[in-house]
Formats: sequence, structure tokens, C-alpha cells
Amino acid sequence: MLNTEPNIASPDDFYEALLSIHQGLSPEGSRQVDARLILLLCNHIGDLSVLREAMARARRGIEPDGIDNTIAARA
Repeated sequence: MLNTEPNIASPDDFYEALLSIHQGLSPEGSRQVDARLILLLCNHIGDLSVLREAMARARRGIEPDGIDNTIAARA
């Protein structure tokens, strides 16, 4: 089951560290870092049902704009 309760001991320090990994990067570089971080954390979690629940919650309320720039950039 996905834990959605606050679970980070020092959220301000985490947020600062998260911002710092993006310093000096282009928007594309930031997206690459985000993608790598997501994949590393997903691998750490390892439970497909938890990952699917997290993906569904992350997508909830966000409507597609008709253009998927992420996929288009790969083509």
C-alpha cells in the first residue's frame, strides 16, 4: 500500500537537496535527472502494485493537452 502520510524526517533539507541537483542544468537536463531519480526510487520500492498506485495518484486531476512532448522529443 502506498504511504501518503508525511514520512520524510527533514522535509526542508530534502527539498533543498532536490533543488540542488537541478542547479546549472538546462530544462532537458533537469528532466533527465528527474527521470533517473524516479527510476532509481521505483527500483528501490520494487512493488508493482505500489508503483501503479503512485502513478495513478500522480496523474489524477491532470488532463492531457493533446500533445505528449516527452514522447515527441524521443521520436
